[in-house]
Amino acid sequence: MRKTLHGVTAVALIISQAAAAIPTFAEDTGPVRDVFYCEQRKLGSWFYCDPDKEKDPTLLETPSAVPAVKQLAAIGEELDELKARAILNPTTENLAAYMHYQRAQLDRASTFADVWGRTVWQNPELDYTFERPINSLGKRTWMEDRKAAKASTMAQLSQRYGVFYFYSSACSACRVFGPIVRSLSDQYGLEVLAVSMDGGPNDQFPHYVVDTGQYRKMGLTGDQVPALVLFDTQTKRPIPIGYGLMAADEVMDRIFTLTQTEPGSDY
Repeated sequence: MRKTLHGVTAVALIISQAAAAIPTFAEDTGPVRDVFYCEQRKLGSWFYCDPDKEKDPTLLETPSAVPAVKQLAAIGEELDELKARAILNPTTENLAAYMHYQRAQLDRASTFADVWGRTVWQNPELDYTFERPINSLGKRTWMEDRKAAKASTMAQLSQRYGVFYFYSSACSACRVFGPIVRSLSDQYGLEVLAVSMDGGPNDQFPHYVVDTGQYRKMGLTGDQVPALVLFDTQTKRPIPIGYGLMAADEVMDRIFTLTQTEPGSDY
């Protein structure tokens, strides 16, 4: 009986020791160091025997991020290389490699364009079409508003501005442009002073004057005709409108731009 008891006791002891040799894990804290396994028996060195062992610092270092501009440049270089390889050695493998890589970059560009559009939709301060619509309905509305604003500007122009019209009697473009200037003058009550560069008359503006230096004083150069200049009677400053043959709408648009908008506001 004692022998059996001793045998049972011995078996129990072995089982107890074996159970002790199995590493246990604490909840949410990782493995628990086992003294019997790691120190008394010295059965080996495992992660749960040396939990505090300092790791190689080189393994802890994360590689520095490659700047995006270099990544993009590398993509371009790789695409050029694959293309050149396919052209110089047009095997099926080389062409397939180039086409696959090119397709990947096209997909990348498509994603960029898609996200760009979504971003603009959700951030009105980034949407240029609020200032200059591009769809047909918005553009038509913008054009109607702009036309009304130009007409209003032209109607008020005579209160502050006069127009110098430089021409030559031998200039065929001047003969075509003269009636256009006359029409704008009559429609909006603009005072126009026609200045002859060669001393010849003008059918549309019989009360012309001959140039005695006005062309240069108005800031014009090159003796090009026809030429139009706005003169601001408040600031005493000339504002050249332009040279050459222009339609009435173009003249109005230039006057509106020069007198009512800041540089860059329309773009």
